[in-house]
Amino acid sequence: MSARDEWDERSTGRAAHGRPTEGQRAGGVLVAGIGNLFLGDDGFGPEVVRGLAAGAGEPLPAGVRIVDYGIRGMHLAYDLLDGYDALVLVDAYPGGGPPGELTVLEIGPDDLGTGEFDAHGMNPVAVLANLDHLGGSLPLTHLVGCTPAGVEEGIGLSEAVAAAVPRAVAAVRALLHRLPAAPSQEPDPALMSAPDPPRRT
Repeated sequence: MSARDEWDERSTGRAAHGRPTEGQRAGGVLVAGIGNLFLGDDGFGPEVVRGLAAGAGEPLPAGVRIVDYGIRGMHLAYDLLDGYDALVLVDAYPGGGPPGELTVLEIGPDDLGTGEFDAHGMNPVAVLANLDHLGGSLPLTHLVGCTPAGVEEGIGLSEAVAAAVPRAVAAVRALLHRLPAAPSQEPDPALMSAPDPPRRT
């Protein structure tokens, strides 16, 4: 089993930053935080996008939308139908290295295979693999992942993964400056919403 094959299971949800208006092609880059805050280091993705949304440091390029999807796979799938030029997924990723190790991968259709789409959970491989069935297509996609120490039930990141969050924020920022951009969107005033109930998928 390859490292990409292992990036498979998921499970909390949260809101948006700069949603395009209805009927408008989004363009630009969608940064998607994925993971369950109630499963330890699986909450890595939400923590990183929260750091990005906080806006510390150099401003993000125009046309970047930041969303903490948590476990809302259907929400991510339908947002991708808006027509983004690029997607950056931020997620816990069992890459085989020590806890806290960061991995940046480009993901194409050949890396996805097939997967059963669960409208009530988050399996990012299945979400991306089924985009064509929903009338969309896979944009240029990268994963910024972190090797977890554990994803058992519990709130809070391990020490190694928490220490990797600032480095992951920097890695996403560096990646965004190399990706296609679009005209700036007005930020959504409701940056974060209440988390969905925990659910394993």
